[in-house]
Amino acid sequence: MSTKILVVDDETDLELLIKQKFRRKIRENIYEFIFATNGQEALDKIAENPDVNIVLSDINMPVMDGLTLLTKLGELNSLLKTVIVSAYGDMDNIRTAMNRGAFDFVCKPVNFTDLEITIDKTIQQVSRMQETLRAIQENNILKMYVDEAVINFMARPGVEDRLLTSETVDATVIFIDICGFTAISENMPANQVVTLLNVYFDQMVKELIAQGGYVDKFIGDAVMAVFQGKHHLDRAIDAALAVRQQIRDNTYVLPSTIAFRPEVSIGINTGEMVSGNIGSATLRRFDYTVIGNTVNLAQRLQSIAHPGQILVTDQTYQQISESFQCERIGEVSLKNKARPVLVYAVLE
Repeated sequence: MSTKILVVDDETDLELLIKQKFRRKIRENIYEFIFATNGQEALDKIAENPDVNIVLSDINMPVMDGLTLLTKLGELNSLLKTVIVSAYGDMDNIRTAMNRGAFDFVCKPVNFTDLEITIDKTIQQVSRMQETLRAIQENNILKMYVDEAVINFMARPGVEDRLLTSETVDATVIFIDICGFTAISENMPANQVVTLLNVYFDQMVKELIAQGGYVDKFIGDAVMAVFQGKHHLDRAIDAALAVRQQIRDNTYVLPSTIAFRPEVSIGINTGEMVSGNIGSATLRRFDYTVIGNTVNLAQRLQSIAHPGQILVTDQTYQQISESFQCERIGEVSLKNKARPVLVYAVLE
């Protein structure tokens, strides 16, 4: 890909000289030159060619001089780099040009070997700035998909070795599903479906984070979250109650043709689970998550919960009975469980 260079000079013979001296790089599509005879014309050329990377500009020109152009270019595009090419090589002009953002200064009569070195040096600087900007943009995009704590963790030395290890942790896992969402999504445009789902997810996430939980993953129209640390079970229950109320109080206006009152079904379980990096080395895709019987049971509880229900096992109920009001549901059969499981619904 060529570097597009704008040459701004009212001496028309400079255009001919540049085309002669750089004919090989022009022919090989390394440099692409555009020419203007004054600062105002240069601004018009940049408007027509927003991919200009470098400006070579004289100082003394009609309509708009090079020093004024420097100021305008700084306001227009901070990534543009300008090299002043002028016979006015006194220190005052050099300092003024540098103070207004000039990257370098080449004196006339032009030494084209020196000019080529300067152009290449400027290209390298522009490339570094563009790479930095892309990295910032990619980092900002990454933060939309990955928790910032994970990004900071990944930046630590030796993290690759640690990611290959797994550990057993004591935690609480919660599965939250938006009841009936699949049915209404079949009757709404795709963009409205995504917007509505993101509204519900955002409300859930705020409550989960407020209680110190972290979202492990989004699964279709469901959320899986994990709570660790002091009082992790109580905090998970508080979060579930808050999520249920937030979804019930949702004020998002649906199309008049859609009759839908959002509710969530929730399953919660607590105990030991394996925390590790799960995925495919072939695809180079991994998910740092929790797995095990405790996690599976929480998902099974969510799958049988009715709209508005928060289900826990008898074992979990024994730990929260003094803090939360619960209702005995009875024994239920769960997938891949040989024996029925006694479950309770958390009321308040």
